[in-house]
Amino acid sequence: MIWSDFSKLIKLRLTFLVVFSASISFLIGSKVNGHIDWMNWLKLIGGGFLVTAAANCFNEIIEKDLDKLMKRTMDRPMPSGRMTNGQGLVIGLFMGIAGTILLGGLNLTAGYLSVFSVLLYAFAYTPLKRKSPIAVFVGAIPGALPPLIGYVAAHPQIDNIALILFGIQFVWQFPHFWAIAWVLDDDYKLAGFRLLPSGKRNLTSAIFTFASTIILLPVSLLPTYYGYGGYYVGVVSLICSLLFLYMAFKLLKDLEIPSAKKLMYGSFFYLPIVQLMFLFDFIGKVK
Repeated sequence: MIWSDFSKLIKLRLTFLVVFSASISFLIGSKVNGHIDWMNWLKLIGGGFLVTAAANCFNEIIEKDLDKLMKRTMDRPMPSGRMTNGQGLVIGLFMGIAGTILLGGLNLTAGYLSVFSVLLYAFAYTPLKRKSPIAVFVGAIPGALPPLIGYVAAHPQIDNIALILFGIQFVWQFPHFWAIAWVLDDDYKLAGFRLLPSGKRNLTSAIFTFASTIILLPVSLLPTYYGYGGYYVGVVSLICSLLFLYMAFKLLKDLEIPSAKKLMYGSFFYLPIVQLMFLFDFIGKVK
């Protein structure tokens, strides 16, 4: 039960995805330097895990009373009463401080970005969720910082590669978030969350979602366009983006929850595939 509560507290699957993207970007940054420091890679994974877990913990403290209203979240440790806010705060502060020390030990840029990410996610995105759909845009910024943090942890310079890694994950989050919001809209409304572009499951929200996948297509090809990746990452990114675009078109066409679910599940595969291909192709080019 302790592990189950902890995994819910830190949103383990989300935390894993975040750490994965940061670790891939660290390896890309390391290849720019010409060598990989595996000990620093482990420090990044540990620090990234703790910082992300802390941000999710603070999010749950703030939304404790709202989580009680939604079926999806009412069994989390704090809304269910198995953990107090004070206990959650102590755990969150410990993880946040420890993670920041680990990341800051790699370099100050990674440390500063991690603190900024936690503050923006917990104290800007979280309260905005009940006020305006602009919350998705605000949340996409800390959501796209992990690959940037991972890259600068290995190569302490925000260059074109760093911005491309950030850009892909930033744009990807819009169809990802909106697909989730479409599927969970009934539950979200119980807590007053407004995350769909129009606030409803309608054509306007579907148009915004479809438009975001159109934007994602050229953004995903930037590694090949600028010569950081070869044709392998370009072809795979193009195929994945076209499939993603088709899923969003299906949602636009029928405006049904099953189509939104397919888009949501597709988003879980899209990002790691594109990031891994960027890594493999980049390594091949710099040898």
